[in-house]
Amino acid sequence: MGFHTFDPESADRLEDESRYRYLSREELVGALDLDSESGSSVADLGSGTGFYTDDVAPFAGDLRAVDVQAEMHDLYREKGVPENVELVTADIGDLPFGDGELDAAFSTMTFHEFASEESLAEVARTLRDGARFVVADWSANGSGDGGPPVEERYSRDEAVELLEDAGFEIRRADERPETCFVVADR
Repeated sequence: MGFHTFDPESADRLEDESRYRYLSREELVGALDLDSESGSSVADLGSGTGFYTDDVAPFAGDLRAVDVQAEMHDLYREKGVPENVELVTADIGDLPFGDGELDAAFSTMTFHEFASEESLAEVARTLRDGARFVVADWSANGSGDGGPPVEERYSRDEAVELLEDAGFEIRRADERPETCFVVADR
C-alpha cells in the first residue's frame, strides 16, 4: 500500500516502551532465531529511531538499520547507535545488499509502508536460502485506534499471501487485536 511514512516530527512516539505490548523484544529475537555465535547478518527494514534495532543488535553479528528517511537516522545517531549497527538510507524496493547477503530481516510496524510485489522480491533477493523474515505490523482487522488508518493496513491473510507470492514459506501467522505477526523463511 505504501501510503506514507512515519513523520519524523513525531519520532519520540517510536521510543515509547508501551510498544512492547504489540511485540516484545523476546518474541522478536526468538522469532528471528539468530545464531549469535556465527555472527548473523541482519536487516531492520524501516528501522526508524532504532527502537527494535537496539533489541536485536546484541544477538546479531552485524545489523543494518534501513530507513528511507535520513531524518530518522539523524535521530537514531542522537540517541546512540550500537557499534555493530550500520545506518542505511534506502528504499526497501532497492536495497544496497548482495544476493543472499542477509541471514535474517525484520519489519516492525512498517510492512504497510513498503509491501509490494517488487519490494518483497527485493527482500527475498537479499536473504540467503533458509533465512528468516519476521513481520509485525498493524492489522487491517484492527480498530484503527493506534497506528495508521485501517485502509492502509494489511490483514494477516493478505500479508501471508504477499509473502508466499514472493517465495517465502510461512512458519507462523497470527492475527492479534490490533496487529498481525508473521514468521517466514526464504
